[in-house]
Amino acid sequence: MSNKDFEGKDVLKRPVSNMVFWGVFYFSLGGCILDILGKEGVLEKAREYNVKFIRLQFTDVFGVFKNIAVTVEELDRALNGQVMFDSSAVEGFVRNRENDIYLYPDPTTFEVFPWRPRDGAVARLICDATSPGGGAYPACSRSALKKVLQKASESGFQFRVGAQIEFFLFHTDSQGKPTTATHDQAGFCDLSPVDLGENARRDMVLTLEEMGFEISSSHHENAPGQHEIFIKEDVAPAIADKIATFKFVVRNIAQRHGLHASFMPKPMRQVNGSGMHLHLSLWCDGENIFDDPTGDLGLSKNAQHFIGGILQHARSITALANPLVNSYKRILPNRLYPARVAWSERNRNTMIRVPVQRGDDTRIILRSPDPTCNPYLALAAVLQAGLHGITDKIAPVPFLPEDSPDPNGFVEIAKEDWLPRSLGDALRALAADKIIHEALGEHILRRFLEVKGSEWDRFQSEVHPWEVEQYLANY
Repeated sequence: MSNKDFEGKDVLKRPVSNMVFWGVFYFSLGGCILDILGKEGVLEKAREYNVKFIRLQFTDVFGVFKNIAVTVEELDRALNGQVMFDSSAVEGFVRNRENDIYLYPDPTTFEVFPWRPRDGAVARLICDATSPGGGAYPACSRSALKKVLQKASESGFQFRVGAQIEFFLFHTDSQGKPTTATHDQAGFCDLSPVDLGENARRDMVLTLEEMGFEISSSHHENAPGQHEIFIKEDVAPAIADKIATFKFVVRNIAQRHGLHASFMPKPMRQVNGSGMHLHLSLWCDGENIFDDPTGDLGLSKNAQHFIGGILQHARSITALANPLVNSYKRILPNRLYPARVAWSERNRNTMIRVPVQRGDDTRIILRSPDPTCNPYLALAAVLQAGLHGITDKIAPVPFLPEDSPDPNGFVEIAKEDWLPRSLGDALRALAADKIIHEALGEHILRRFLEVKGSEWDRFQSEVHPWEVEQYLANY
């Protein structure tokens, strides 16, 4: 019987492979295997590349990449998880009472920054946050993703993800502050000299590849000054590490070209916004279990149920995948934006698209996220929803054909068929979704809702220039 014949809880009865066993063992020990196998290798690499400073990098609850720098003399202590810091760095905001927590580096993430001097080089390690008594700190989003991945591993599944990430390159002013002035008027896949960002984008790709990324493609996007780089699929949490690193690298290389790289979802009203399309597939014993030549559309029941789970939890996932007030200026009910809670092969209005490739290339593309999200939390929520769909055999809504009528606004289609129209709506959906709560944990959920709820309230209390222009003279 093929792996793709196993559905839901039946998979839980199967003996796990050696790969899955070691994956579960690694996750249960919080990285101890990699520490045993990788610590000496890191120390040797640091000596070989004449590294002087090591940035211990981590991501806070809201997706902001941060670091603490230590000298190479402290690297041994750092690799033993002995660097202590203030929990507010992971929580994302400072309160009147904080905890002491530790950074536990993942040796497989050691990389030397190619743009730094070779003499006295700078390297990095991505870290988990741990509590003094041992175990993951409850606000560590990387650990939250690992928890859901362990759940998938226990079912025999491996989650693979690729990412198409869009961003803008803008000029800076005389003080070095970013503007919304683009340095070209190029369009989709244009070449130089029209595409003035080609040199910067090439340097970004070369730098990323030097840091171990596999890049599938890069090109100019639809809007002036807008670009896309496609990171080939990888297992999680490696792909989440790559997405977090990607934004850091792109902004550094842009700065070296005298430009500002912005991942803001909708920096300008009149042009397309920037998204982050996630290519998702699920594997078991080396087989892509989304593929089934005998299934509807060539998809297995597992694939359809995975889609069903995501669509059922789409509104709460959106709070994590589209975490800014500005995010909702991009996912409008328009035929070009992925704002509809539906799936299709070609319809651009749906949040999920199924490309035509089958076999090992079978995948679904989640098109609604934007690059400002915390990749660890977004992927944790998406995987949790998909696994829920497989376990409970959730059938997706009917496949939306390409020739379905374009919506005229959002009045003609039921509200639940659209993604949330605002951050406030998305937060309310997240607050009510118990399945997604399990992926985040109570601590992260509470912090996220508290800070993002305050952000929404502040936005609501502001008087915006549009309101003054529209109403001041007439009322």
